[in-house]
Amino acid sequence: MARFFKPQKKKTLDTKHKAMTIARLDHQGDGVAFEGKKPVFVAGALPGEEVLLQLTEDKRQFARARLIKVTKPSAERIRPFCQHYGACGGCNLQHLGHSAQIEAKQETLSQLMKKFASAELEQDAPVVSKEKGYRRRARLSVKVSKSGKLEMGFRQRSANDIVTVTDCPVLDAELNALLPDVYTLLDGLRGRRIIGHIELVASNQGRVLLVRAIKPLHEDDQATLKGFAEHHGLIYYLQQADEAVNRVLGEQPNYALGDLTLAFEPQDFIQVNADINEKMIAQALDWLSLTEDDTVLDLFCGLGNFSLPLAEKAKTVVGIEGVEEMVLRASDNAMRNHQSNARFYHANLEQDAAETVWGRESYNKILLDPARAGALGVMPYVAQSGAEQVVYVSCNPATLARDSQVLLDNGYQLVRLGMLDMFPHTGHLESMALFVKD
Repeated sequence: MARFFKPQKKKTLDTKHKAMTIARLDHQGDGVAFEGKKPVFVAGALPGEEVLLQLTEDKRQFARARLIKVTKPSAERIRPFCQHYGACGGCNLQHLGHSAQIEAKQETLSQLMKKFASAELEQDAPVVSKEKGYRRRARLSVKVSKSGKLEMGFRQRSANDIVTVTDCPVLDAELNALLPDVYTLLDGLRGRRIIGHIELVASNQGRVLLVRAIKPLHEDDQATLKGFAEHHGLIYYLQQADEAVNRVLGEQPNYALGDLTLAFEPQDFIQVNADINEKMIAQALDWLSLTEDDTVLDLFCGLGNFSLPLAEKAKTVVGIEGVEEMVLRASDNAMRNHQSNARFYHANLEQDAAETVWGRESYNKILLDPARAGALGVMPYVAQSGAEQVVYVSCNPATLARDSQVLLDNGYQLVRLGMLDMFPHTGHLESMALFVKD
């Protein structure tokens, strides 16, 4: 008997307003309610609040909803300080007091480590700094709307629409002061429709402006941009179409770490919070208890943010990075700071490290600072390395918890754990864990 495939009917989304109580925050800062046993994620809601919500997505294992109204607010709820909050996707926790944000992130870190790594430990004191004006870099999208109005700012959450921002309280004050003038500058260009985005960075040499255009700009626009940079004393970069980024004006920027100077280009990854970055490095060095006899492996080393401070205290530091241009930058920074005991290799850390030149060397201490995806590919190598101590710096507590299990299963103990307030008023959570070989 022939059987014919019958597609399942598409489930109709129930968009009626529902009353729910928020149970907790998830690890991205969204409120979590429950419909039966199914979690419903609600941006902008806080634990203990009674809310009206509207489903926007309804899957078998979870749902997402839009917050319609808070009928019973939490005592922790405060008035957001940014005029763009609620529309701009840059921050998502300004409705929660800063100290409460820190407590919530600590709780998230503990829960994830307990759930996925079966590890429980009292956390170290959080590493904190100022909650406003902390961002030393920003990337702002630019486009012209259908009505012909220039839009320059940050994307809305879960959308491609741009929220025009000419005042960002979490941005470095000197960069923030530039925003209205940059908007006026771009709005006056002939080629304003071909500007893709701009980047602003604070450096030791001053403010950096990078303009990216999807097509070559008219020479009049190029002159206007350069004149603006000269007038404001900016380091100015331009990228047109598929060309390389070109520094048009000023010196190569750098940032300081104590007596060290690390050069970078505006497209390079650097930590957005300079003060927390310095405190984070100091804590990592302290937790590793470095001596002049130590040989340290720095995985995902970037331009040498950890490697160079490590090299000041250790016998040898070997840095490994997957982006070849950053390996060159790290090597240049070591030479710039007269560090002959630091060397760097380009490698794919998802492949077998034991078969590499550097992987056949011996290290008694290891530091790793991977991207959000974590370091699962290299964890077996780290676990079998014999290193006495491993410091894992993470920007994603879920992948930290996952990767930690590999170390715990191979004779390491988690002895210190703490969060770093790298990104106030956002759901992003930076953390650090110290593992010691039994």
